[in-house]
Amino acid sequence: MPSVEILSRIQFAFTVAFHYIYPPLSIGLGLCLVIMEGIYLKTGLLVYRDITRFWIKIFALIFGIGVATGIVMEFEFGTNWATYSHYVGDIFGSALAAEGIFAFALESGFLGILLFGWNRVSKGVHFFSTIMVALGSIFSALWIVIANSWQQTPAGFKIEGHDLGARAVVTDFWEMVFNPSSVDRFSHVIIGAFLAGSFLVMSVGAWYILKGRYLKHAQAMFKVGLSVAVVAALMQLFTGHRSADYVSKYQPAKLAAMEGHYDSLAVADMYIVGWVDNKKEQTTGIKIPGGLSFLTHGSFSAPVQGLRATPPADRPGAVNFVFQTYHAMVAIGITLIGLTLLALILLWKKQLFNHRWLMWIFVLAVLLPQMANQLGWYAAEVGRQPWVVYGLLRTSDALSKKVTADQVLFSLILFTFVYVLLFALFLFLLNRKISHGPDVTEEEETDSEHFSKRNIANIPS
Repeated sequence: MPSVEILSRIQFAFTVAFHYIYPPLSIGLGLCLVIMEGIYLKTGLLVYRDITRFWIKIFALIFGIGVATGIVMEFEFGTNWATYSHYVGDIFGSALAAEGIFAFALESGFLGILLFGWNRVSKGVHFFSTIMVALGSIFSALWIVIANSWQQTPAGFKIEGHDLGARAVVTDFWEMVFNPSSVDRFSHVIIGAFLAGSFLVMSVGAWYILKGRYLKHAQAMFKVGLSVAVVAALMQLFTGHRSADYVSKYQPAKLAAMEGHYDSLAVADMYIVGWVDNKKEQTTGIKIPGGLSFLTHGSFSAPVQGLRATPPADRPGAVNFVFQTYHAMVAIGITLIGLTLLALILLWKKQLFNHRWLMWIFVLAVLLPQMANQLGWYAAEVGRQPWVVYGLLRTSDALSKKVTADQVLFSLILFTFVYVLLFALFLFLLNRKISHGPDVTEEEETDSEHFSKRNIANIPS
């Protein structure tokens, strides 16, 4: 049977990965809702009121599942990772308290007005509530990322106690908040969330277009999603580069693993695709000579620290896994840029909705931002190993001393069963809401039918 450490890491990775399906969607949808309702208030077009109401219902579903799946991780801190919880309790406690006060309360409080406030509060108050819900979801991500970033680049603390009783205590709250990686990592995470939400909106819009249903509404929601996705996809290039830059400064072993770079201090290539043999300490594939040196130092001949400069005990063990997940994330990011720019060009030419093949791509492309978000976290977290708090606390030392492998395995099986049921329920409810479609008035339905008859003939079979 695998060790307690391996099983605990698998369990936490599984529960976090499942939970992380939902927060990016709610963050991205929050921004799209603000845009949709803002257009409705500015133009008075009922189609934007309808799609705002439609997506609010889906937002509530995603928010509810996200809350339910997030609670589990807090229990795991105490059961599987008690030493870790004691060590970082002062850091995480302040960040999670801020998340609860300034983010979750804000988001959940105004969500009630968002759901039930139509025709009960003024349009201005309802729009303000939409903005607050969107900001609440962003603030929630902010404090979680701050807590995680502190583990990557600790700052603003001191160590009290010794050995198993040691703990990190905040000495400067704002230095802890603005640790060297928090701003870059937060911007990268938020942009990824905007992509996840906007691609969900475009996927549903493309599906309606293919089925010839709600064409007026579908095109409106697709345009809103595309406006967010184009900007976010291009911004991700910048935030991704900034994130890699902090890794090169503060976690050189992780950067070396991301590119399979072993030489202690030498010119580093950038691989397009490749494979890492960690035993032989060799990387093969298609590469740009000196590419990593250029990205990190602005020169193709600048030396970059490789894995051999780090003692074997302090290196990431799964180097090829880090390499592959990082490169897959980058490849998806480039694909999203290409897709959104192509759609923008076709929209400008008024040909976007005339290509069934492209609509099918956008229906399926809803998976790509989610995959990129997950892969990015895998690369970041596995690349940080063997440290749970970089340079201070090893993962092997962060475990609970009383938990056995049998107990972790049983809970992992139980979590898997429950999460499969939750995911099936989520897909069922999501499909039912999408199948129902936006609620429209009789007058709008008649107008929409005329719109559909005019436009469906323009969609090639």
